[in-house]
Amino acid sequence: MTAYLQELFQLRLFKPKQGRHARQATLIAIGVVLAAGAWSLKGWLEAEGFSAGQTIGIPLAVFAATGWMAFRLIQMPKFAEFLIAVEAEMSKVSWPTQSELLKASGVVIFVIFGLAALLFVYDWVLKYVLSGQLFTDLGLM
Repeated sequence: MTAYLQELFQLRLFKPKQGRHARQATLIAIGVVLAAGAWSLKGWLEAEGFSAGQTIGIPLAVFAATGWMAFRLIQMPKFAEFLIAVEAEMSKVSWPTQSELLKASGVVIFVIFGLAALLFVYDWVLKYVLSGQLFTDLGLM
């Protein structure tokens, strides 16, 4: 925690040229969550009857403060090294071509619909058996 507090008040970037895409994607994802939280806070403040200035100012201040904290978190050496390693591993992955992706997706979708149909048939048969209709149709009851 002390390392983070020391990092919080610095302006330097840790290895700024490395892991750039992973850091940007992480910061955008955190920013979306923070923006949703600020929006929710704004709605709560409005519902509680705070003034218009407070309902805008407080969420903006919270968003700015937590945004800065998130930015500094991404620049911490341990976290930044992890994101740099993630980006390096992502570049090593052999991604499928579009045709391979479409074929594999088609197989998955076909299997899902097949399983859904099979479960529907099982459900229908069990409903028929458990309702007692089978015994009536066979003349056992």
